[in-house]
Amino acid sequence: MTLDYVLGGAVSLFLFIYLVYALLRPERF
Repeated sequence: MTLDYVLGGAVSLFLFIYLVYALLRPERF
């Protein structure tokens, strides 16, 4: 795996978790 692939996957996972968290706790936004 290249560094770009690892960074891309990490960013995608972070954004996915952030969106799910925002949907589950809308009162914080």
